[in-house]
Amino acid sequence: MIVVTSVGTTDGKRLEQTAVEHFARRRERLKSGLLTEELAAVLITNPVNVSYLTNFSGDSSYLIITRDRTLLVSDARYTTQIRQECPGLQFHIRPTGQNVSQAAADVLNKLGSPSVGFESACVTVAELETLRELTPTVTWKGAKDRVEQLRVCKDSSEIEQIREAIRIAERAFEAFRAMLRPEDTEKELADRLEEYIRRFGGTSSSFPSIVAAGDRAALPHAPPTGRQAGEADLLLVDWGASGRFYKSDLTRVLVTRKNSAFSHPGGQSKLYEIHGVVLSAQEQALRQIRPGVKARDVDAAARQIISNAGFGEFFGHGLGHGIGLQIHEAPALRPNSDTTLEAGMVVTVEPGIYLPDWGGVRIEDDVVVTPGGCEILTSVTKDLQSLVCEF
Repeated sequence: MIVVTSVGTTDGKRLEQTAVEHFARRRERLKSGLLTEELAAVLITNPVNVSYLTNFSGDSSYLIITRDRTLLVSDARYTTQIRQECPGLQFHIRPTGQNVSQAAADVLNKLGSPSVGFESACVTVAELETLRELTPTVTWKGAKDRVEQLRVCKDSSEIEQIREAIRIAERAFEAFRAMLRPEDTEKELADRLEEYIRRFGGTSSSFPSIVAAGDRAALPHAPPTGRQAGEADLLLVDWGASGRFYKSDLTRVLVTRKNSAFSHPGGQSKLYEIHGVVLSAQEQALRQIRPGVKARDVDAAARQIISNAGFGEFFGHGLGHGIGLQIHEAPALRPNSDTTLEAGMVVTVEPGIYLPDWGGVRIEDDVVVTPGGCEILTSVTKDLQSLVCEF
């Protein structure tokens, strides 16, 4: 999203106007669906969707969009912030003692909206009951993905922000690798990685970082423990950075205890075999990604490589997921997905093999679908020889 950083100069005013128009276009796309659904207004309660439509980064605020008006319902904590982040946007500041649902109901009653759409994936049963009680003349209609469908294909500003989140994550990983010590525990390493993410410009990690040593890498979402890195021959690291809004998501396997991993025949051959199969599966999937291809067919391409190698039962999750404002969003690359890929979709491609009592290998990159195929946005090496920890 565009952030206004200069206001008061000619260039600043131009940038401010660009930002206003940028988010207004998104809201207009949403408004076009009101006529189709025969709705007078829509109530946006998911804070992620509020941000997508307004550039507002606060919380506890609802957005009301009618066919001719847009109004952000918030509280006094955010008055100045709304003016800074959402220039020109109308807003209603609720009085102290009134919650946001009550304030939104008051506004809808004053607007006289007879039919209002709501986000059924976000509004609780109790909240909906409250809204219905406070708006007796309103007919409410739920839908789970009105805004989410708009978010599926990213525009150029969104892709640039994902690139920035990737750059932050990659710089953090470089620092992480440089500071690795054999006595470091999984928990210490996960904490340190998240510290580097913030140090290099991230607001936070995209999700709790995963650092799994040895056989614990067989757990795809292994929670960090007190196990030391030097106790195992491999270290699975799954991490990502959050920028102001947008996120990144990567996974690599590091080879620890170099002498053991590279000199012991069993350790060397098995690690290289598994890593080679996973890498081949990812490469095959990447070759399939282009507009018009079914998401399930991309998943199938990777899954076939792993199955042919005899490890099909050890790849137990979908190939990937969309990323953007959230770390998991549409589209999903999985066996039952009916999604057809379109230019602008940004997805992870992350095949894996997880062998109990041995460990696991997952290779994950962030990819944008382009008109002619796809572009890999991440650049961390996938060459196992280059992923050795020099303890």
